[in-house]
Amino acid sequence: MVFSSITFLLYFLPPFLVAYRLGGSKFQNAILLIASVIFYAWGAMSFLPILLISCVVNFYLVRELDKLSGSKRVRAVSASVILNVGLLVYFKYANFIVENIAPNHFEWSEVALPIGISFFSFQSLSYSLDVHRQTVKPLKKLNEYLVYILSFPQMIAGPIVRFTEVEKALRKRTVANADWLNGFYRFALGLSKKVLIANTLASVFPLDIAVVAGGFEGWSAPHACIAIFAFTFQIYFDFSGYSDMAIGLGRMLGFKFPENFRQPYRATSITDFWRRWHITLSSWMKDYLYIPLGGNRVSSNARLYMNLVLVFAVSGLWHGASWNFLIWGLYHGVFLILDRIFLRDLLKQLPNVLSRTITFGFVVVGWVFFAIEDFDLALSFFSQMFNGEIMSLEIWAQELSFLKAREIFVLFASFIFSSTALYDTFKLDDSRPLRMAGVGVAMFLLSVSYLAGSDFNPFIYFRF
Repeated sequence: MVFSSITFLLYFLPPFLVAYRLGGSKFQNAILLIASVIFYAWGAMSFLPILLISCVVNFYLVRELDKLSGSKRVRAVSASVILNVGLLVYFKYANFIVENIAPNHFEWSEVALPIGISFFSFQSLSYSLDVHRQTVKPLKKLNEYLVYILSFPQMIAGPIVRFTEVEKALRKRTVANADWLNGFYRFALGLSKKVLIANTLASVFPLDIAVVAGGFEGWSAPHACIAIFAFTFQIYFDFSGYSDMAIGLGRMLGFKFPENFRQPYRATSITDFWRRWHITLSSWMKDYLYIPLGGNRVSSNARLYMNLVLVFAVSGLWHGASWNFLIWGLYHGVFLILDRIFLRDLLKQLPNVLSRTITFGFVVVGWVFFAIEDFDLALSFFSQMFNGEIMSLEIWAQELSFLKAREIFVLFASFIFSSTALYDTFKLDDSRPLRMAGVGVAMFLLSVSYLAGSDFNPFIYFRF
């Protein structure tokens, strides 16, 4: 079950919100936990027992960890890390490892990828490590920990919520009318971004269909450029839309989840891009991997650059078990090194519009490896993308003529809204509640109407 589905919007969410509201503060966690288990079981029933058992083991392990010291404490936190990383490695990377290390040496049944495992594994790790560092005290009630890990608004595709950000709300929270209004508006905004924009862009020269069909032979350069531009905006509106929905739902339930996007395509450097794109992942990697490796406080630039490369290699593989995800991560890691050496200072000397355009170009090129998981096909795509036809206005016009008017409009509108300050006009606040409620209801109804008339509802980050 995903947020952008009729099942969730009309049959799951309304009765849940009514029960949650009527249940009061005494039963909030119980109602949310039951709903979260149902929500997860709907799409991954076979993995639910493993998930619940791992949560119970981790809860009691960390609770004991807090009582220990010295080598016993280290062993306890190591056991927690091994448990969470082990689950992630097995379910997400076992197939990849077997295929690349020993493809013909023994029989292997492919392991199914549980939805959301990357997100709840990182949340479990942050909880264990924060308790070990003594920055927080562990929860005393199992149901509160289960709500933290399993809470359906953010468990499938983030944002990655740290325990420190919701610690007090897990124990007790209140929901004011303004929270309901702001939360509903944010949810409706995210839903419209996902359904009206991202879903439309997914049908513009889809790269995944071309990969299944065998590649990009016969594609013109404008055709390839339009396809990767459509993917560039699709993945942003798809993932940021889901994050908006999660943040909005959280607000309606009394939680304040962290922001995950801040108009990343307005970045003036790759360093700036990663301060705006998937912010909770970047922050997690910084605090739990980059800084423990030494961060900026290392003895040499070589060590600093190695840390950056390692962090972004892990970031790439976090997204998927594929060599191209690793390449995508390393690609960004190299640009971060170049930023530190000279590139960021060079871009600062240019007008903002030019530095943003150059950075956007770097990002778009990187998305090729993200969108096309086969390395040879990615290289083939580049050869089509940068051939001599790219400057032909006639071919550009011809390729655009194959698109529907709505697709062309959404493609250009997505560029404007993600690359300019115009999007800020949609950030309404509760100082004008009637306007916020009216716009929110209109976006919600429009999105539901679109979903009711279409069975096309892809979601990119659902597979991570």
